[in-house]
Amino acid sequence: MTVIPIASVCARTVHAPEAAVTTARAVAAAADAWHLIGALDRCFDGNDCLGVTIESVKVGLFHVNGEIHALDDICTHGNALLSEGFLDGHEIECPLHAGLVDVRTGEGTTAPIVRATRRHEVRIDNGNLYVRLSR
Repeated sequence: MTVIPIASVCARTVHAPEAAVTTARAVAAAADAWHLIGALDRCFDGNDCLGVTIESVKVGLFHVNGEIHALDDICTHGNALLSEGFLDGHEIECPLHAGLVDVRTGEGTTAPIVRATRRHEVRIDNGNLYVRLSR
């Protein structure tokens, strides 16, 4: 089971312009947060691809040669989940139009993908997998 804690950012109610500053600080703090996905040895359950949602962002996690890579889980060409594609080496094939994305860089390597996919930081600590969303 994938465990993703819900990060709640509570900004106190104040009058502008302090409200805007408080909200901006809260958003920045949330963006810097590491999110626990779960125990690494249980996350992938024999698969090389895993799709999760962190703060309303779909993230694809890819396990390649002992390394974990995290990308936005939406193909930049079509509205398909990359985590549902076929992983061959460091390339994930979009299940919709068969374009390839390098999971290490987020770059499209074949047509029809011409725009890079956003990458996210990954950390493994005490056997647990964490992801920090890119801004």
